[in-house]
Amino acid sequence: MIDLRAARAEPDRLRPGIARKGGAEAFEELLAADEQRRELIPRVDELRSRQKLKGKPTPEQVEELKRVKEDLRALEEQLGAADERVDELLRKVPNPAHESVPDEVTDDAEGDIVRVVGEPPRIEHPKDHLELGRFEMERAARLSGSRFGYIVGDTARLALALYRWALDRVVAQGFTPVVPPVLVREEAMYGTGFFPAERFEIYEVADESLYLTGTSEVALAGLHMTEILERDELPLRYTAFSANFRREAGAAGRDTRGMFRVHQFNKVEMFSYVLPEESWDEHERLLAAEESLAAELGLPYRVVNIAASELSAAAAKRYDIEAWFPSQERYRELTSASNTTDYQSRRLGIRYRGDRGTDHVHTLNGTAVTDRWALAVLENFQGEVPDVLQEFGAPARVER
Repeated sequence: MIDLRAARAEPDRLRPGIARKGGAEAFEELLAADEQRRELIPRVDELRSRQKLKGKPTPEQVEELKRVKEDLRALEEQLGAADERVDELLRKVPNPAHESVPDEVTDDAEGDIVRVVGEPPRIEHPKDHLELGRFEMERAARLSGSRFGYIVGDTARLALALYRWALDRVVAQGFTPVVPPVLVREEAMYGTGFFPAERFEIYEVADESLYLTGTSEVALAGLHMTEILERDELPLRYTAFSANFRREAGAAGRDTRGMFRVHQFNKVEMFSYVLPEESWDEHERLLAAEESLAAELGLPYRVVNIAASELSAAAAKRYDIEAWFPSQERYRELTSASNTTDYQSRRLGIRYRGDRGTDHVHTLNGTAVTDRWALAVLENFQGEVPDVLQEFGAPARVER
């Protein structure tokens, strides 16, 4: 959530970034609700103080105390309702977009193209991933329904090599490996900003009050929830491998073909806890780590600074790396790297102890690889596999 004290003290500083993400109305309602709540507090305190008498009260004072008690009960109900309203609106107000985030989405990208790296391969008749790899879509549909798939044989070896290779490279950059839970409680989904904004995308386990995560960002953010970290512990960097689950309720058309957008997929994720003054440098560090992976495989890609309207509630800024897909003749998302500043840590109660007391850490997340990387490798090299992945168990060439 946003810092309510900062919103109260400097609303004009926060307004533009919140408005660019569509939160202007909720922000103004929050400021009004907070003002009403603050007006009630001294009135409640005054009535409470009037209940304190020294010695035995006179009959007149007894009657006065009865009136004070009734007035106090009514005001406390109003204050309780005001507290709930402020909390409700805090859940709706997004993290302000950073000033460097663009406003416009273009026809070709969801923001500003920062750079393009590598040349798309010239393939006269490119095969798509379904023609190159072995993905059992019909059999998976019989088992689980539409938009699930088996990854089989050489294709599975390629995917497994990608996960192991990515973990190896990211750990070498200082990230601690984690295998996290994929079922979490509601407070973790709320704390990371997926609730209430993206609740429709999340699978719920009936009668258990548990939710399947769409990214291990949730579990990694929850690793230190409610804790006070020591300043000299920071930064803390983790990388997790997990299965992930998303309804993808809004997706349609071309993306539903094959394994490009499915309900279950695997991912290696990076997550950082840092001091507030270091978070923007850390954001660039995460992006550099992602780019190093794409470059090592020789994938043609571009970096996009995502527009404010496309950012999640939690993200103040996000970079996407998009790889070239020959069968689609366009760039498609491979990774994202987001700086959520103190938005998640305020919701999750994660602070650090410094020289002047405690403050909230900043949290960031970034994708290392997902199953979609296997599709990009298959299509760009038309079944041939980069040497580096062969060192991690992938075949030299994927055969169906």
